[in-house]
Amino acid sequence: MAWSSRVRLAAMGLVVALAGLALVACDTRPPPQPGPEAVATTPAPPAGTPAATGPGHSTAQPAARATSQLFLPQVTQGQAARTPRPPAVALAPPTPAPPAPGAPTATPTPGPTRTPGPTRTPRPTPTPKFPPPIAEPGPSKLGLHVINNNSHDIMEFVRVTKPRLLKAVDDLHWLQEAKQASPQTVTIGRITANDQRMEGDPAARARAFVAEQTPKYNAYRDGVDYWEGWNEPAPKTREEMAWYAAFEAERVRALAEMGLKAAVGTYPTGVPEWDLMEAFLPAIQAAKQHGGVLALHEYSAPTMQFGVGAALPGRSAVPNRGTLNLRYRYWYEDFLKPRGLTIPLVITEAGIDGGITNRPGPPEARGWQDFGSYWESQGLGGDSLRAYLDQLAWYDQETRQDPYVLGFTVFTAGNPPGDQWASFDVTDVLPAIARYLVAQ
Repeated sequence: MAWSSRVRLAAMGLVVALAGLALVACDTRPPPQPGPEAVATTPAPPAGTPAATGPGHSTAQPAARATSQLFLPQVTQGQAARTPRPPAVALAPPTPAPPAPGAPTATPTPGPTRTPGPTRTPRPTPTPKFPPPIAEPGPSKLGLHVINNNSHDIMEFVRVTKPRLLKAVDDLHWLQEAKQASPQTVTIGRITANDQRMEGDPAARARAFVAEQTPKYNAYRDGVDYWEGWNEPAPKTREEMAWYAAFEAERVRALAEMGLKAAVGTYPTGVPEWDLMEAFLPAIQAAKQHGGVLALHEYSAPTMQFGVGAALPGRSAVPNRGTLNLRYRYWYEDFLKPRGLTIPLVITEAGIDGGITNRPGPPEARGWQDFGSYWESQGLGGDSLRAYLDQLAWYDQETRQDPYVLGFTVFTAGNPPGDQWASFDVTDVLPAIARYLVAQ
């Protein structure tokens, strides 16, 4: 295209643009209310003209014609900005129409009242199995004989009652724990002997016996205060008694060399006879020299009082001594006290034993559990445990009168079910015995 043609076209475009501006300038319509993005080009009023005041602008200068304004859209990155939408106006909820005159006013009907459920009955607080523990041994001398520590109640009994005396046979591991729970409790240990024949040299036999049991002495020495030897020997002649006394005296000395103490004797109930007691004094003398004690067993049946007040063969009756229970008083009053040989006494088995002869009551009965019906027939009550506890309490009161008695152990706890000693067992009634002890 020729240069002159380009000039003509440019001139024509300039004319069209100027014409458009003229038309906009001459537009007399009221300008639209500018948005926030419009740019106002209204010229300032001349000096001296009063400013518009008041809500109606009543003092504004009357205009001959509309002021020309030019509104240019604001361009952002090549596009015109959108005019923002006016804010939403919250609408008030409609006001309900008032009821017509004379119309009944509706009364709201309440819903059904909820019926409360039944009040839950509070559960009663369970009674503790054992009473609260005491801090130290009380005045009672009642203790416990244990065959097997096969129940948690046995150690709980020890922790609660702090018994003065405990006796264990073969199963001795728990005695150390018992001493920790009750340091003032005196503990007796016995290991079953295989040979109790009164034959050979008594001193040599005693040394061999101690040597055989030494590994267990060392294993359990922290839990055992005194060691028994044979169980329930029954010398029938003065010679047998002298042999056994020599055996026990040497056993005392052998244990003392190891730093251990002995419980000598361990006779069954009703043994020995009065005329044999003097022959045993050498063993008592050895025990006194090395800090030992005398051990005896005392039982009776059909009640623990049976035989009290009866006389030993060749002796006169004494009201507070017995042929079975309280027989120990013959030992102390007739032999040990007059000779200055009073040593502590431990009664390491006690209770009811139907195995004694020449007694009343059911012949087949053995332990205390077998005598309940007989006790009821004799007016001792229908509760066999209560009747047995009353008898143990009587024996307890008697032993408290003798300061040399350290205590007595009720035979027995920890008996395996179905064993020969099942009717003697007190494991299940230990809480009741504990309540007696802590109440003293």
